[in-house]
Amino acid sequence: MTLSPLTVISPALSETTAGICFLLILLVPFALVGLALINTGLGRSRSAAHSMMGSLMAIAVAVLVYFIFGFSWQGFAGGPHHAVIVGGKAWNWIAAQPFFMRGMEFNGSYSSLEALLQMFCVGLAVLIPLGAGADRWRLGAICASSALFAGLTYPLFGHWVWSDGWLAQLGMNYGLGHGFVDVGGSSSIQVVGGLTALSLAWILGPRRGKYSAEGMPAAVPGHNAVLVILGCLLATVGWCGLNSAGAILFIHAEAARCVLVTVNTMLAAASAGLTAAAITQIRFRKPDASLTANGWMGGLVASSAACAFVKPAAAVVIGIIAGALVTFAVEWFEFELKVDDPGGAISVHAIAGIWGILAVGILARFPVAPLFSGNLPGTDAGQWLAQLIGIATLIGFVLPLTYGLNWLLNRFYPQRVSIEGERQGMDLHELGADAYPDFVTHADEFIQR
Repeated sequence: MTLSPLTVISPALSETTAGICFLLILLVPFALVGLALINTGLGRSRSAAHSMMGSLMAIAVAVLVYFIFGFSWQGFAGGPHHAVIVGGKAWNWIAAQPFFMRGMEFNGSYSSLEALLQMFCVGLAVLIPLGAGADRWRLGAICASSALFAGLTYPLFGHWVWSDGWLAQLGMNYGLGHGFVDVGGSSSIQVVGGLTALSLAWILGPRRGKYSAEGMPAAVPGHNAVLVILGCLLATVGWCGLNSAGAILFIHAEAARCVLVTVNTMLAAASAGLTAAAITQIRFRKPDASLTANGWMGGLVASSAACAFVKPAAAVVIGIIAGALVTFAVEWFEFELKVDDPGGAISVHAIAGIWGILAVGILARFPVAPLFSGNLPGTDAGQWLAQLIGIATLIGFVLPLTYGLNWLLNRFYPQRVSIEGERQGMDLHELGADAYPDFVTHADEFIQR
C-alpha cells in the first residue's frame, strides 16, 4: 500500500445557486437552537441554565476546534487529500487541507459554502450528546469532549461521506450503487452524535435515583414540555435549510430540487410525530408530549439521508417507521439496557439515523437523466450494500473510537459531577445560580386545592 495526495476538480457553482445556498445555510442555526431547547426541557429544572450554557460552550468549542484543524481532516469534495492505493484503486481516507482554513477563499464557491455549513453541522452534532448526559455532565467535560468530537471523530467520518472519501467511492471503485449516500447528515451528524451520546451515557452512568436496587427505572419527567415542543418547531426550520443546502453542496443538485427536499423533510417529521402520538395514545390512553416530540425529531433525522431521492409518499413511510422506532427504542434503552438517556438522544439520532441510512438503499430512486451539475457515478444496483457498509463502519469504528476517546478523557478529567453537585443541581453547583426563581420550581406550594 502506498500513500499519494490526490486532487479532484469540483464543478462550478452559479452566483444564483450560491446565493440561495447561503440563505439556506443561515436557517441551520434554528436547528441548533431547537435541539438546545429540547435538551433543556427534557432535563430537570435545577439543571436548565446549565444545559443551555453547556450548549453554548459546546458549540463555541466545536466551531473553534473545527476551524483550527477539524476542517483540515475533513476538507471538501474536490480538495486535496491522501489516498491509500489498494488493488490498483485509490481509496481516499483523509483530507490534506492547511490548518486554520488557510488559503480558503470565502467567495461563494463550493468549498467556502461547505466550510460554512460544516461549522454549523459540527455545532449541531455536539449538542446531541448533551441530551444523554443531562443533569450530571460537568461543563468542563462537555467542552473537552466537544473538542475531541470536532477535532477528530466528526471530520474523519464526514470526510469519508461528503468529501469524496472511501465510503463515497464504493460505487466508483467497487460497483456498489452510487457509493454511500447521505444528503443531509443522517450518518455524519446524527448517528455519529447519537453514538457519542451512547458512549457518554455508558461512561457517566445513570442519574442517582433513576434505578432501584432491583433495576427498575423511576420516571423522571422533563420539566418543561413547552420548551420541548418549541424546540421541535425551530429545529424543523433548521432541518429544511440543512437538507436543502446539503443537496446543493454534497450531491450538487440544482436549486430547484430543494422544493422536493423540503416537502420530504416536512412529511417525514409530521408522519413520525403523529405515529409517536398514536402509539402513546394506544399504550397509555393519552398522548405523551415528550415521546411525540422525540418521534417528530426522529422523522427529521431519518429524512436527511434520502430526502433528495425519494417521492413524498416514501418520505411518509420513512417518517412512520422512524416515529415507531424512536418510541419503542426509548423504552428499550431505559428498561432493557439500563441506559439513562433523559433527552432520548440515542434513540432519536442513532436509531432513527440508521433507519434513514437504510432507507436510501430501500426507497431511493436515483435520476437517470443528468439532473445534477455533479453526477453520482454508478447504478442503483448494490446501493443497499453500500449503505450497510456505512452503518457497519459507524458501529464497528466510530462507536469504539468515540467511546475510547471519552473513556481516556474520563481517566484524566472525570466527566461526571460529584454526588453533592448532582443533589444540589447543576445550575447552583456549577453556575452559582438557578435558572428559575423558587415560585417556578416549587409551584406545588402555591397551588390552591
